[in-house]
Order: sequence, then C-alpha cells, then structure tokens
Amino acid sequence: VPSIHDQPIVSEFLDVFPDELPGIPPVREVEFNIELIPGAEPISKAPYRMAPIELKELKDQLQELLERGFIRPSVSP
Repeated sequence: VPSIHDQPIVSEFLDVFPDELPGIPPVREVEFNIELIPGAEPISKAPYRMAPIELKELKDQLQELLERGFIRPSVSP
C-alpha cells in the first residue's frame, strides 16, 4: 500500500502532513444541514457586481473559450 510519505513533496514538508490521513469525508460529531422552505426557488443574481469593462472582458473571454471548444453552454434548468 503506497504511503503519503512516498510522495516527494511530502518528504520536503514532513511537519505539515499527518502520519496518517483521515478518511474522506472526515468523521464529525455534529452533522449540519440547511432547512429549505418548501417551494422556494434559488435567486438568479450575480454574487457581486462587475465594472462594465470587467464584464465585457469576461464575456469576451467566455466567447473565445466557447469558440475554441474548451467550454460549452450550461443546460441546467
């Protein structure tokens, strides 16, 4: 079984990495959840505003990525 210490970067920073890795996801004593309101819809709003010049640059970059096939339009509802 490979060990985390077999990784070259780990041997450089032994003080940062634990001897054994916890499982994924880590075991937690308390589980948290968010109670949703029945029938509530998520809002469709940008998390923050952009200056017009920043927005134009973003749109230009997205268009270029679309044209080159690196990204595709979202089809989520």
